[in-house]
Amino acid sequence: MSIAAFADAENENFDKTATGALPAGWSCGVTGKGTSRWQVEADASATSKPNVLKQSGAGDFPWCVKNSTAIKDGFVEVKFKPLAGNRDQAGGVVWRWEDGDNYYVARANALENNVSLYYTEKGSRKTIKYIDAPVAGNVWHTIRVEFSGTKISVALDGKRYIQEDDSHIAGTGAVGVWTKADSVTAFDDFAYGSF
Repeated sequence: MSIAAFADAENENFDKTATGALPAGWSCGVTGKGTSRWQVEADASATSKPNVLKQSGAGDFPWCVKNSTAIKDGFVEVKFKPLAGNRDQAGGVVWRWEDGDNYYVARANALENNVSLYYTEKGSRKTIKYIDAPVAGNVWHTIRVEFSGTKISVALDGKRYIQEDDSHIAGTGAVGVWTKADSVTAFDDFAYGSF
């Protein structure tokens, strides 16, 4: 399903935010231990120039969510570029976000060459599914999740890798972006919408 199929689809490219700042209406933190460092930076390789949202801190699971969103069934999508990281080079999206300890996450990892789907409950991340997939470092990728009821579909670069049923987190929640460990990751063209 294309973004155009969602009547209320919205897109944020971080270009209206001053470099060094957080986008207005976003909150950031870490699930677990560590310190996230999210800020908008200029990036000549940005998919929609000139800015990206970049995470360069180190923590268990750094996240950044758009506070005003409340989606039960819909989609979330972002372009991401894994830049560096010795333990991980991951980028992903969160949805049905209740708080920093309760949400769904889908991510792709350039060090592991895979796509994964998890739920996080009471601060503990649980694996739903892993699938091998090519994820080159220092290259822009698109990760997209569509979710409706218990059905979850995860696509990377236009190819669906995961189609699952899961009922751990229901109801409406915010959407946002996510990394892991020491991943340094750039994000651009964040899009979301409801059915």
